[in-house]
Amino acid sequence: MDEQQKTEEHSKVSDAARDENLKLQEQLKKLQSKYNAMGQDLSSYLDGLLYSDYLTYWDYIHLDTLLSLQSPKTQFPDEKIFIMYHQITELYFNLILWETEQIGVKADITEAWFIERLARINRYFYQLRESFSIMVEGMERDQFLKFRMSLLPASGFQSAQYRMIEISCTDMINLVNAAEREALNEYSDIDLQVEKLYWRSGATELATGKKTLTLQQFEEKYMPAFKSMGLKCRDRNLRKIYLRHFPHSQPVIEALRELDLYANVLWPLAHLKAAGHYLKKAASEIKATGGTNWQKFLPPRFQKIMFFPELWSDLEKEEWGKAAFLSNPSEIVSKT
Repeated sequence: MDEQQKTEEHSKVSDAARDENLKLQEQLKKLQSKYNAMGQDLSSYLDGLLYSDYLTYWDYIHLDTLLSLQSPKTQFPDEKIFIMYHQITELYFNLILWETEQIGVKADITEAWFIERLARINRYFYQLRESFSIMVEGMERDQFLKFRMSLLPASGFQSAQYRMIEISCTDMINLVNAAEREALNEYSDIDLQVEKLYWRSGATELATGKKTLTLQQFEEKYMPAFKSMGLKCRDRNLRKIYLRHFPHSQPVIEALRELDLYANVLWPLAHLKAAGHYLKKAASEIKATGGTNWQKFLPPRFQKIMFFPELWSDLEKEEWGKAAFLSNPSEIVSKT
């Protein structure tokens, strides 16, 4: 390399170093402004960064803690599958709630942003629906029918996050028992609406009609939170946001119809399929662990729960759930 080439290379290195220093100085100015605004000393935070250890994957996701959260009650190996599957399900529920919360508080919501967030929610529900094969095909039936007896009176019915998803998606009146909705209205007292929520009738003793212990426990722990969330979401659930901002947007309507199908038809039917696989015998049906009336509670045609009832025709409402046997929800959405 001749002297001129050496000089040019040195100049390039110097220019790159100068640009890097300028970039670092600009970043330090921004950090200084940030910490000054909080009354904090930037130098102390930089010392902390200097002395701290590098972040690892296992620490970031708390892997050791995560893998310690399975506590089977029996020695049956497949109980661990049962526990972990429900834990994964609750994590997906939490992702859905995270999206509905962000949608509910956003001030300058746009159509494109709303559709993108609805697409996220629908992907989560798609994964939930498809994942049920882990339950239906992934456990030995004989093992399940034995270890389930150690779980009394716990039940998947007691998933508070799923009830919160429902409340964040629609007005409480749409979650009232179908036969009792006409007696109430959208703005009736929240206590009256909560008293008639459809899922409460799904956890009554089949023989006496009394509340199961499963339901009693669930209501005692979560009912105040459900009422509070119902009030909070009265004007910012997904249905209200749709009606207020995008009532004529076909892409939004399609995304909401897809959500309605996933949450209120496809997911319950997947659950029903799993329950039927494990709890049906040739001549009878086995009770669920919490005594829930799963035969009447899970089929969508009985409950007719719709987050967005104005998006469905009278015929679709009448035949709610039947079209779900199509393989692709988008096929159902397009049949309007």
